[in-house]
Amino acid sequence: MNANFYAAVEAENAGRLQRELLETEAGKTFSYGDLAQASARYANLLTGLGARRGDRIAVQVDKSPASLFLYMGCLRAGMVYVPLNTAYQRGELTHFIGDAEPRVAVCRPPALELMQELCDDRCEVLTLDEDGGGSLGLAAAGNAPDFAAAEMQPGDPAVIIYTSGTTGRSKGAVVTHRNLVSNARVLVDYWKFVEDDVLLHALPMFHVHGLFVANHCALLAGAKLLWHGKFDVKRVMRDLARASVMMGVPTFYTRLLNEQGLTRALCSNVRLFVSGSAPLQLETFKDFEARTGKTILERYGMSEAGMISSNPLAGERRGGTVGFPLPGISVRIAGQGDRPVETGAVGAIQVKGENVFAGYWRMPEKTREEFTEDGYFRTGDVGAFDREGYLSIVGRAKDLIISGGYNVYPREIELVLDAVAGVAESAVIGVPDPDFGEAVTAIIVPQENARLDSAAVISAVKNTLANYKVPKAVHFVDDLPRNAMGKVQKSVLRERYGK
Repeated sequence: MNANFYAAVEAENAGRLQRELLETEAGKTFSYGDLAQASARYANLLTGLGARRGDRIAVQVDKSPASLFLYMGCLRAGMVYVPLNTAYQRGELTHFIGDAEPRVAVCRPPALELMQELCDDRCEVLTLDEDGGGSLGLAAAGNAPDFAAAEMQPGDPAVIIYTSGTTGRSKGAVVTHRNLVSNARVLVDYWKFVEDDVLLHALPMFHVHGLFVANHCALLAGAKLLWHGKFDVKRVMRDLARASVMMGVPTFYTRLLNEQGLTRALCSNVRLFVSGSAPLQLETFKDFEARTGKTILERYGMSEAGMISSNPLAGERRGGTVGFPLPGISVRIAGQGDRPVETGAVGAIQVKGENVFAGYWRMPEKTREEFTEDGYFRTGDVGAFDREGYLSIVGRAKDLIISGGYNVYPREIELVLDAVAGVAESAVIGVPDPDFGEAVTAIIVPQENARLDSAAVISAVKNTLANYKVPKAVHFVDDLPRNAMGKVQKSVLRERYGK
């Protein structure tokens, strides 16, 4: 049986090629038949350029229906799709192109000269614009609209996703066809996706949330995508009434809450709001439920393992947690020697299952380091299970603060800080200290017109947490540095305040 992810999509939608797959903000629609024909044309074009099964196809383009069809065309032809953040500049692209060694690179028309320089005749360079044009679009148009999906084994590479690279060079996580198929099927079942669903898609196409989770759930269910090039709160509000599902990062929800038009009536048709890619503040969780009557479902995933856990579709969606391990996925909290710790204890989150990637591209030693002897992947996250089995993420292992010999987990302090009147959001880091080794330091974004001072903030924490967890310093800022998916860049904060 062909393990190719595209083959799974093709089989699921064989009898519904006339169904609408996608509608753009301008009202242009595409069917599942259009996906079949366009992806075939791209597969034929890439093959004609000399790309073969296993060759990498690097793609740095703006989000468009064509970008989705190109992605599926790469998988259909058995090639390895390498999505690149559209914000990446020369230095970053030099690393990615040199590391992935793509056979073909596709970029936005204005970036053609730079991409040609970086590829240096080592690969074909084509362009693709938001309207499906550019040299790739023009060349693809003349190709045949049919292509037999390449026969793939479950463990064959499908995508290389480069990690965010908050420490050192970004690593390429090799995601297999088995990873894509198994994780998507679990999510379709767990979140009860059906062909009548309409998913509002305002996420980028270079990250697992938008590229895998949103697209794959819709594709395997035969559902429809309301396709937004980016998150524009006014345009999203306009389409909410027509959507049954919305997936977003926490920033989407905070921006929606700033709109007076966000009401229960507007959201009445939406059966599921999903949040991920960064921690959702408990205040946002509660405020959204109060305003809309809808409870956001927070889940947990990463480039190396797809989706790992989720709050339940039916049952209590517990704020501040990421729910239960998904079916077929084993999650444990480990301490010294990778031994499981008791319920409630904080430790390293480790995961095992068909969702877990094959390893880091051309980094066998790093891959071995990240897996335990019994096959669990070390996520680098720190968390705990409560007595009911809900998983909470305390933070990243690299963000652990050791102050005066005590382990301090930033997320615990941030939850307390965020509950302080006048605090919009917070980030806690450790900075070098001659006495404590590391000093707990809080960076706070005040709410509009709020008057906060360090003494009051420190006092509020003192009344709740042990003294060694109390910030030694508090800084007030207008906003926190974030990456493209809304995650706070604590490495930037440590560099800024660590001196």
